[in-house]
Amino acid sequence: MIQPLAFVHPQAKIANTVVIEPFVTIHKNVEIDEGCWIGSNVTIMEGARIGKNCKIFPGAVISAIPQDLKFQGEETFVRIGNNVTIREFVTINRGTKASFETVIGDHCLLMAYVHVAHDCIIGNHCILANAANLAGHITIDDWAIVGGLSAVHQFVQIGAHSMTSGGALVRKDVPPFTKAAREPLSYAGINSIGLRRRGFTAEKINDIQDIYRYIFLKNLNITQAVEIIERELPATHERDEVLSFIARSKRGIMKGYTRNNLL
Repeated sequence: MIQPLAFVHPQAKIANTVVIEPFVTIHKNVEIDEGCWIGSNVTIMEGARIGKNCKIFPGAVISAIPQDLKFQGEETFVRIGNNVTIREFVTINRGTKASFETVIGDHCLLMAYVHVAHDCIIGNHCILANAANLAGHITIDDWAIVGGLSAVHQFVQIGAHSMTSGGALVRKDVPPFTKAAREPLSYAGINSIGLRRRGFTAEKINDIQDIYRYIFLKNLNITQAVEIIERELPATHERDEVLSFIARSKRGIMKGYTRNNLL
């Protein structure tokens, strides 16, 4: 199913059921698994590893070398999972020697003009809306949503089931289950609608709200809030996920919303 006007390097490994439209360019050292559709004018460069049933729309560039002056031509990869949709003009750069790969999980949607820089790790079921831009070394956990026209600083972590507003400047880590909005980026409640859609019970949602009341709404610093949460709130998967996220945060988490946040 390769159109005659496409160029596929003879060393590329392309499954038989992949559909490749005209004017696609696929370099050597590329692997594409069953059931994928590659739209016209897509460029897939060395080091791409693409899973099953992915759709890549016209103009996308996958696995170009990093926009990092420290890159010295080492062999690195872009690994894309199964059932991923990559819309028009998305760019995904391959890794550097820091981790040797950029990873997109399963069932993700990257809308038009998204940029994913080197060494980013994106989990499963994530959505990056139009023109969201990720710098290098960013981690986005499962089910997170990043709003359109967002700019995410290098080394930032974005937690599972979180939702970041459109146009956000993400300089600090966004904890799991939260909504992040305003400028500077601040806590805007928990992502209760998203959690309900994904089967979280009302009791679980209330438990998560209790956790974040200590962190963001009781005028405690993070150390104090964590000590109280560990001492007073029952151990649950959600509680432990929040505490683990805070413990491994290197840039610090976003602030709670106050009136001083208003421009």
